[in-house]
Amino acid sequence: MGERYANGVTTSLVDTSNGNERTASISHSTNSNRNEDSNKLVLKRKLTLINGVAIIVGTIIGSGIFIAPTGVFRYTESVGSSLLIWGICGILSTIGALCYAELGTSITRSGGDYAYLLVAFGPLVGFLRLWIALLIIRPTTQTIVALTFAHYAAKPFFEDCDPPQMAVKLLAAACLCLLTAINCMSVKLSMKVQDVFTIGKLLALVMIILAGLYYMATGQMQNFNDPWEGTYSAQNIGFAFYSGLFAFGGWNYLNFVTEELQDPYKNLPRAIWIAMPLVTGIYVLVNLAYFAVVDKAEMLSSLAVAVTFGNRVFGPLAFMVPIFVALSTFGGVNGVLFTSARLFATGAQEGHLPKFFQLFHVKQQTPIPSLIFTCLMSLLMLLTDNVYSLINYFSSVLWLSVVASIAGMLWLRHKKPNLPRPIKVHLALPIIFMISCTTLVLLPNFKEPLNLTIGIIITLAGIPFYYICIAWKDKPRCYGRLSNALVELCRGIFNTTIIESNEALK
Repeated sequence: MGERYANGVTTSLVDTSNGNERTASISHSTNSNRNEDSNKLVLKRKLTLINGVAIIVGTIIGSGIFIAPTGVFRYTESVGSSLLIWGICGILSTIGALCYAELGTSITRSGGDYAYLLVAFGPLVGFLRLWIALLIIRPTTQTIVALTFAHYAAKPFFEDCDPPQMAVKLLAAACLCLLTAINCMSVKLSMKVQDVFTIGKLLALVMIILAGLYYMATGQMQNFNDPWEGTYSAQNIGFAFYSGLFAFGGWNYLNFVTEELQDPYKNLPRAIWIAMPLVTGIYVLVNLAYFAVVDKAEMLSSLAVAVTFGNRVFGPLAFMVPIFVALSTFGGVNGVLFTSARLFATGAQEGHLPKFFQLFHVKQQTPIPSLIFTCLMSLLMLLTDNVYSLINYFSSVLWLSVVASIAGMLWLRHKKPNLPRPIKVHLALPIIFMISCTTLVLLPNFKEPLNLTIGIIITLAGIPFYYICIAWKDKPRCYGRLSNALVELCRGIFNTTIIESNEALK
């Protein structure tokens, strides 16, 4: 059955043909989206459990663990408190991921937050989440991670100074273009890149852990004297958690590609249960290693604590640490790029983006137009000097959208109590997550409210675009002709065709 909104858009939520409610697609029945069946494909499920784990681990472990420890420690100046905060951040992220496991197995559409908000709260809320992802969040995230990769990849060639800014930007652009080409060529190839670089970054972190444990085994424990001595205030603890949660960002990225995951009812929760404890354990042990080697004064003065650690431990091999960071961030760019293109393709399937985003390569089933658009937006971000300011504006909005998605999960329990839920978490878990994240995200904004305010204003600016471009059905004919011309152009150049959601055909 479907629910019709006032704007004429039909959203199909459940299928009662067999007497039971089933999660179905959220498909718009507009004339502009009708195509001949012969031109449509069904998306194949090519992602294995290992690929799912690699997406979660590879996206979470970017540059954060090499840089964020200083941010956490700066606000507590306590070794014990910092380690405890890292552990709690991991637990909170795991709770959030488990809630998303329930969402992802009851709404098995790709799109993550966008799909969940669309089903729970309607097309306007879903579109606003897609709006900020398309314009700001995804392009800036990819650009920042690519810039971090470029900086550390070039660092070994500039030992006594920072690499030239232009060289860093050119290398970042090359990284984005190379990974876009790989993702356009093959899903399997992009997943091989993800798997290889995830293994590489895990091995790098294991080397750091072993080096720290060796230091501790030789009796060098002076940095752990008075581990709970520090400066404490509610606001500082909030900022410390904020830095820690930043390093865990990406735990929900597998939910953006669930339609390509084999047996998502089993593999989605399994991937979460494997990835989240693994990342949490590694993060705590890596920080333990940092504290074993780097004293408090160095920790507070270091912008990249991993580099300070490497200079102390690896000696002439210290150049390896920037390479570790480059490996880590290269895989991170690949994970963000892979999931971004699927998010935009889902938005096009729902009529919230132009139809050319819905085109996939006939044989390889890669969303080439979405990938190229995502790459071009990230390249444009390289031309601006305030890309970091842009992501700051939306960090709080992004976390609040996660909270809203989990609130939507509770609303759907009330609204659709018979909806099949292969996984149903205890009610306490989403409540704990929502209260904790809302508090931790809003607390820093009481001191610096400008970023959150600007983020909310730009998000709400999407409302007129929704009513003009989406809800308005009697658009001039030139709009439809332009859209169809772009689709035909992409079909001819990239050998692509309209692809159907797996769920739309159930």
